[in-house]
Amino acid sequence: MKKITTFDEHLDGRYGKIGTEKRTEFEIKAKAFTIGEILREARKEAKMTQEELASKTGTKKSFISRIENGHSDIQLSTLYRIVEIGLGRRINLSIS
Repeated sequence: MKKITTFDEHLDGRYGKIGTEKRTEFEIKAKAFTIGEILREARKEAKMTQEELASKTGTKKSFISRIENGHSDIQLSTLYRIVEIGLGRRINLSIS
């Protein structure tokens, strides 16, 4: 068995090379998890419960929970509503 020396090599071995269907699916899930963690931290910094954030943004607590746990595919408009209206923060989006 080949010794894995970098994280990229590990991902290549486990999920395939960048651009493969399995790797793309993994990266999408990883980004959803990251967005959820960022939102959870921002909500906690705002000293809000999931229920309070849901009420303020016209969603349900269960939806906020699914987002924070990386189990929901969130639309960009919903992300903006949660962050800007619910949390009073700004989103900066860049494409590279």
